[in-house]
Amino acid sequence: MSLPSKQPKPKTCKNPACRASFVPQRLGQAVCSPKCGLAIKHVNEAKARKSLAQVGRADIKVRKEALKSRGDHMREAQQAFNEYIRARDQAAGHLCISSGKPLDWSGNAVDAGHYRSVGSAPHLRFDERNCHAQSKQDNRFLSGNAVDYRIGLIARIGQEAVDALESDQSVRKYTIEEIKAIKAEYQAKTRELKRAAA
Repeated sequence: MSLPSKQPKPKTCKNPACRASFVPQRLGQAVCSPKCGLAIKHVNEAKARKSLAQVGRADIKVRKEALKSRGDHMREAQQAFNEYIRARDQAAGHLCISSGKPLDWSGNAVDAGHYRSVGSAPHLRFDERNCHAQSKQDNRFLSGNAVDYRIGLIARIGQEAVDALESDQSVRKYTIEEIKAIKAEYQAKTRELKRAAA
C-alpha cells in the first residue's frame, strides 16, 4: 500500500505585479508562470551579480593577503600598534612625552614616537613602554628630541623601567603569524579604548 504523497503548500507569486497564489510544480519555484518569471528576471540577475561581486571581492582579499611580504605584514602591525599608542595616550590626557606641551589631537599632528628608535632597536618596536604620543615637530624635525624624551619617560614610567629599556639588547624574530597576531591584538585594544571613550 503506497502512502499518499504530501502536497506542496500554496505560495504567493514573487512578481510584484501579480502576487497570485499558486501551488508550486517543482522545488524552488517562485513564480506562478514563465511570464511572471521573465517579468522579474532583472531582479534575479541583479542579485546574482551582487553575489558574484561579493565572492570576487572575498577572492581578491585572499589573494592580496597571500601576496603580502613579511615587510608588508610588519608595516601593518606597526600601524596598528602606533594607532593604539596614540589612542592610549589621548585617553589618558598625556602631554607630548618630550616637550611636555599639549598635543593637537584634532588633526594629524601626533606621532607614536619611540624612545629607542625602530631602526636602532627593532626588538622594542612593539614594547608599550618604549613608545608614547609625541608631537610631529619633536619626533620628525628634532630627531625624537631624545634628551627631553628621556626626562619625560623617567617621569612617566620610572627610572628602573627606563634603565631596563636602555639595557635591553635581546633579539626578537617574529614569524608572519606572530606579526598578524600583534596587528589583531592592537586593533582590538584600540577598538576597546575608543568604545570606552564614546
